[in-house]
Amino acid sequence: MNQISVCCAECGEEGGGNLKTCKRCMLVKYCNASCQHKHWPTHKTACKERAAELRDEALFKDPPPKEECPICFLPMPASLITCITLPDATITSVPMQDFAVAYEDMAKMDSEQYYPCCRKTICKGCEYSFIEFEKDGKCPFCNSDRGGKRGQEAEELSNRMRANDPASICLLAAHYNQGLGGVEQDQTKAMELYARAADLGNSKAHFFWGRYYHTGGDSKKAKFHYEAAAMAGHEIARSNLGAVEYDSGNKERGVKHWIIAASSGSFCAMDQLRILFEYGAVSRESIDSTLKAYNDSCAEVRSEARDAFIGGMMKIIESMNNT
Repeated sequence: MNQISVCCAECGEEGGGNLKTCKRCMLVKYCNASCQHKHWPTHKTACKERAAELRDEALFKDPPPKEECPICFLPMPASLITCITLPDATITSVPMQDFAVAYEDMAKMDSEQYYPCCRKTICKGCEYSFIEFEKDGKCPFCNSDRGGKRGQEAEELSNRMRANDPASICLLAAHYNQGLGGVEQDQTKAMELYARAADLGNSKAHFFWGRYYHTGGDSKKAKFHYEAAAMAGHEIARSNLGAVEYDSGNKERGVKHWIIAASSGSFCAMDQLRILFEYGAVSRESIDSTLKAYNDSCAEVRSEARDAFIGGMMKIIESMNNT
């Protein structure tokens, strides 16, 4: 077991509480920056190894509890597809990819709604119920008008941005990225805002940065941002991180990430594991235990209100497909 030093690693002087611990490995202490600089050539190999161990400990531990909707108090789903009941079948007979294709519109839809006026995020089920009570265009918390003039939300988000609200900054970045809410599409501006939100610790912003680098072929930077989002509990980022690791040749790490992501309700991760199981790359014991965790996680995020929203959306999708 690694032991933390009680004296300066360079000069050996005992400084008690005045010694500064190496922030990378947390194993050695120094009198000052000069001693740390002198000792670095001797210490760097062990420091980097221990720093990597510490990061892996943080990366592969159980993810934090999911954020709850402040109205229904149920965990937020990673995507709407996790709120749809899978047919009763074993892992070998469920056509999971066919199921995903059939509900791909649900997989792409937002599963939550953010209200910058109150800095609250609610699930789509509760938003749908609120609309059903003829409260469309109102904030469920402060009752302010949310259906106002074009560009109102972008202006409100900009005001929240000046207060360094990471969720508002991330959502404003999405507006610029897609040209929504009355703002002109500006991907350069969007990435600047995503970077700012990521610096403030927003996991969604780290996810978008990770996806940006992943799409661009920069796996090293993609991995950094996916890891930051995954440690904060972002299931889709964790699933994508599994793909980065697996495609880079780190197959064992990739599978570990997919197991964690699937156990938290990531459909894509569960399907990747199913494919590996069919090729004999994942054991029956592992796939069975992960599938149970996946189904349990999905069951936790299902509700009548979310079912009602999904049903309403499916009718809209069907009518659009029939026109």
